[in-house]
Amino acid sequence: MPKAIRIHKTGGPDVLSFEEVSVGEPGPGEARLRHTAVGINYLDTYHRSGLYPLALPSGIGSEGAGVVEAVGPGVTHVKRGDRVAYAGGPPGAYSEVRLLPADRLVRLPSGIDDRTAAAMMLKGLTVAYLTRRTYRVEQGETVLWHAAAGGVGLIACQWLKALGVTVIGTVSSDDKAKLARAHGAEHVIVYTRENFPEKVLALTRGQGVSVVFDSVGKSTFLGSLECLKPLGMMVSFGNASGPVQNVELSLLAKRSLFLTRPSLMTYAARREDLEALAADLFEVVLSGKVKIEVGGTYPLKDAAKAHEDLESRKTTGSLLLLV
Repeated sequence: MPKAIRIHKTGGPDVLSFEEVSVGEPGPGEARLRHTAVGINYLDTYHRSGLYPLALPSGIGSEGAGVVEAVGPGVTHVKRGDRVAYAGGPPGAYSEVRLLPADRLVRLPSGIDDRTAAAMMLKGLTVAYLTRRTYRVEQGETVLWHAAAGGVGLIACQWLKALGVTVIGTVSSDDKAKLARAHGAEHVIVYTRENFPEKVLALTRGQGVSVVFDSVGKSTFLGSLECLKPLGMMVSFGNASGPVQNVELSLLAKRSLFLTRPSLMTYAARREDLEALAADLFEVVLSGKVKIEVGGTYPLKDAAKAHEDLESRKTTGSLLLLV
């Protein structure tokens, strides 16, 4: 029988259980996928910890790549033998074989290998919807991107530079600062020793930035608002330091700021929107303007170790489970 990582209770990485699972035939609208590589994301730690509750017991993981083994009735856009990848849908990517809604699968172009696909789908589609839909960043603008050396951040720095956008990135160490600069960040702030709002305002001559993209959450939220110019937008899309709570809307009034908490699940809910975002991502990666950095790989059975490393904030780029 195939194996998968399951959770029967919420908690730390130790609740991740590697066990045999039964995977049947795909039903209407479903496909059975044999994974070759699976992406690891902060979203997975939120599911594991209970911050984003799941009905337990449950699979875990939202991003992967592999080969279609079978499709159910009504599925026409993928077929047996297709190389595909996905982001979103029901949790369960940490597995050798799984069933999932076929409308979440996109076929991979020949120029993108499975590991690259698994490392970029959720993170790359996140950058695509954030910068091309939530706030369409234009040439000449300056943005602030927190966690600029992470999996999402490295993709964003490259993509935004290709668009002619100036990126101010924040990181936690000098090594991460070098990595962010190498991937297109014009300015990098080491927030563990620098006051990032003061630095951003100094870099922008007191004007502030058009938009802040913040996946860190609690520890950076108030400072991020200070970095915005009038009518600027705060895009909060993650909680690496904990969830933002008890927000006073009056904080936005002084400069008429915008605040949004978007998700890929909403922006890619319709098949046509998913395909459009994926096409944008594939194009920029195949062009060579964006290179996907894999910061570490782990056997599927070592998912707990991968979570420990991710939550230590010491990793860079994308992490993968290999199947």
